[in-house]
Amino acid sequence: GINAEYGKQWYQRRVRGSFNFSIWLLSVVPLLIIQLNMSGGLPCLALVKEDVHKMLAASSHLGAANCTFQMENYVFKKRSESCVIDIKKTWEKLLLAARVIASIENPADVCVISSRNFGQRAVLKFASHTSSTAIAGRFTPGTFTNQIQAAFKEPRLLVVTDPRADHQAIMESSYVNIPVIAFCNTDSPTKYVDIAIPCNIKSSDSIGLMWWMLAREVLRMRGSIHRTVEWDVMPDLFFYRDETKEAETEAAAEIAGADSAPAFP
Repeated sequence: GINAEYGKQWYQRRVRGSFNFSIWLLSVVPLLIIQLNMSGGLPCLALVKEDVHKMLAASSHLGAANCTFQMENYVFKKRSESCVIDIKKTWEKLLLAARVIASIENPADVCVISSRNFGQRAVLKFASHTSSTAIAGRFTPGTFTNQIQAAFKEPRLLVVTDPRADHQAIMESSYVNIPVIAFCNTDSPTKYVDIAIPCNIKSSDSIGLMWWMLAREVLRMRGSIHRTVEWDVMPDLFFYRDETKEAETEAAAEIAGADSAPAFP
């Protein structure tokens, strides 16, 4: 009789404990999941409407037609001609990358690279505003591994524009244990990439806007600019500019101005 009563009390305590634990799971775990998001905990880090309009205008949400299995988590919807990237996840990974860059004590130890023409202007502007080291143009093999080179560098962090075009820099960073942040399209390879920022890297406007937003968030987290004040640097300064087209446009404008000028005797 005593053992039966003891067993009954033990069973009741066990059921009551499991019920309380299930209630705790239902109430606390969703809050923990919300706090795990980069922009879910603090209202100041949330994605604002103006930034959404900029990203949509620059076509940053339009990915490639193909999608790798590593980038499927960042795809909101698949179409026949392209994949639609989730802008909220792009913003969260952008904040994560900005936190990593801002945590580097010496800003010159951050190396930003772009071998493509579309990202060279953005890389140089990012380096000038954040005091980082820029490599625009062809990446010389052995920059991170060959100490005899005059251009030998030992950065603590690497930020690349295109993982496919900048594969040499990413490969050398894996030899010397340098973490890599990369802007990735839906079909970009993510091997040796530690933080992938999903966005459209085929559009020059999208590349310039992403570098501009990353530079702005880095300066905000460093305390250089206030989050409530609009940054006085325009995104257009980070965009790629075709010099031949500009020269042709200026020449056409000069010819048109000469033709419209009144002829004096």
